Amino acid sequence: VIRLSGNDAIKICNKVFKGKDLEKQESHTLHYGTIRDNDKIIDEVVISLFVAPKSFTKENVVEISCHGSPFIVKQVIKVLLANGARLALPGEFTKRAFLNGQFDLAQAEAVADLINADSAASHEAALNQMRGGFSEQIRQLREELIHFASMIELELDFGEEDVEFADRDDLKQLINNLLKVINALIDSFDLGNVIKNGVPTVIAGKPNAGKSTLLNALLNEEKAIVSDIAGTTRDFIEDEINLGGITFRFIDTAGLRETTDTIEKIGVERTQQQMKKASLIIYMIDMANDNLVDVNRDINKLENLGIPFIVVGNKEDKAQPALKAAIEKIKGSVLISAATKENLDALKDRILEVVNLDNFKTGDTIVTNIRHYDNLLKTRNALMDVLNGLDNNITGDFLAMDIRQSLHYLGEITGEITTNDLLANIFSKFCIGK
Repeated sequence: VIRLSGNDAIKICNKVFKGKDLEKQESHTLHYGTIRDNDKIIDEVVISLFVAPKSFTKENVVEISCHGSPFIVKQVIKVLLANGARLALPGEFTKRAFLNGQFDLAQAEAVADLINADSAASHEAALNQMRGGFSEQIRQLREELIHFASMIELELDFGEEDVEFADRDDLKQLINNLLKVINALIDSFDLGNVIKNGVPTVIAGKPNAGKSTLLNALLNEEKAIVSDIAGTTRDFIEDEINLGGITFRFIDTAGLRETTDTIEKIGVERTQQQMKKASLIIYMIDMANDNLVDVNRDINKLENLGIPFIVVGNKEDKAQPALKAAIEKIKGSVLISAATKENLDALKDRILEVVNLDNFKTGDTIVTNIRHYDNLLKTRNALMDVLNGLDNNITGDFLAMDIRQSLHYLGEITGEITTNDLLANIFSKFCIGK
């Protein structure tokens, strides 16, 4: 489909379309005909007509459904350009929809999230935001704050009379209520970031613990080289898998051990770096060959990292009885055989349990956008300044300043307050044609 949007979209298409006069047709109608370059037929097409304001951009929009040959598409675009059209910039259709009041900025950003959604959870979160769930919550916060801001501004106009139109106790109660909502939104970002970007999950352990075998088993393909030779994996290998509606980026790493091999040593250092950046660590233990002293030492190191981890005892069919019994006692541990895929489903369930997606319910407002998160943090700081000002009985002009700052940051989220630089930055990340 080739899409045109703008006041002249129908007129331009009409110049090259042989069929009904498009400028005389009603909105939301389909029209069969041909696209021509002078008298030369390029293709037989179906035209979808959307007359302003009944379109995505609230402008005249024409969609041309032609055959999918790259040559045909190029020829149709070429003849449209020759008759006054121009190529769209990244995200320009959505930007026009925003500028024409079709939806706010947070909803516009959700369009890009919806296009890029690669899991059920990210799709649900983007859809909820695009439908205005998050925007409505922000709008309500602003409206409540605007009322008090106007009362304080009114006080400033009657400064000589020394009157108070805004009850300070009511204002304090409002700020505390707003902070509860904003803190909940801020706290949701950890989950939102997982939903949107996936969970970086490092598979770590000593050489020959079965890390590469586990990666292959999870992916159900031979992604990583598996060998009995210790130190085969010199660098990290990663791929994605969807579990329970969430994307996990599993990263197979070099075995952790002391080594004099220069290349392997670099691999071990990279493993340690990846572990520090991970959201989840799957630490594999070779129950056939590892010893309990090393296992306890490694678990202590994992606990000191402060990153959620799962202890996985591998090679259950060859396990040393004492080591197996010790690992079974570790809270949340899972015993598997990566080679035979035994108990793999139990490991997947444990992974989902640690990520704790039960917190994500359909219709929940979840913050998934780093820009929104940053503005919420700034809003919270500004509201805290208001509270501190109230406790210290500062004058109304300073209170008004802090409230205005809070309103500014909230307004930036939905686009009620914006700049050209901000819009350019947001929409430049969209794909062409959206």
